[in-house]
Amino acid sequence: MTPKVESIGPYLEPLRKSIRVRCGVHTAFRVFTERIGDWWPLAGGYSVFGAEAETCRIEPAPGGAILEIARDGRQSVWGRVIHWEPPHRVSFSWHPGRTEDTAQTVELRFTGDGAETQVELEHRDWQKLGDQAAPMRDGYSSGWEAVLAIFAGAAREE
Repeated sequence: MTPKVESIGPYLEPLRKSIRVRCGVHTAFRVFTERIGDWWPLAGGYSVFGAEAETCRIEPAPGGAILEIARDGRQSVWGRVIHWEPPHRVSFSWHPGRTEDTAQTVELRFTGDGAETQVELEHRDWQKLGDQAAPMRDGYSSGWEAVLAIFAGAAREE
C-alpha cells in the first residue's frame, strides 16, 4: 500500500540548480557529505542556532540525520538521508528549523568526467509549506546558489 501524501499548499515546480566543480566525482561527493561541517556557511545565516552554531554533519546512511550542532551541544535535525549512493547520489528530507511534517526533499546527483564533476541539485515538495511555499522557494533559489558556490570552492581546494 502506498502511503498517502497530503498536499497543504499549491504545487510548485522543483527548484533545480547545477554547478561544475574542479575535482573528481568521489572527491565532490565526499566534500559535500563528509566535510559539510567544514564549508557550510553557518556564520552566513544558513543555520538554526545563528551565532551559537558550531558545525553540521550528515550521518552517512539511509535514515541518518542531517544535524546542526550548537557550541553548547544542542542539536537541531535539518532532515534525514533518504538515498545514500556514493559517489553519485544523495537525497534527504529538508526542514531546518521547522517540524518534520513540512520537510521537502533535496536530491544531489554527481556526474564525473575525469577531473571535473557536474553537481545537479533538485529541491522539491514545496506544497508542504502551505502559504509560505512560494516565498521560501524564492529564497532558496539564491540560497542554494550561494551554498553551491561555497561548496565548489571547498571541493576545488581538496
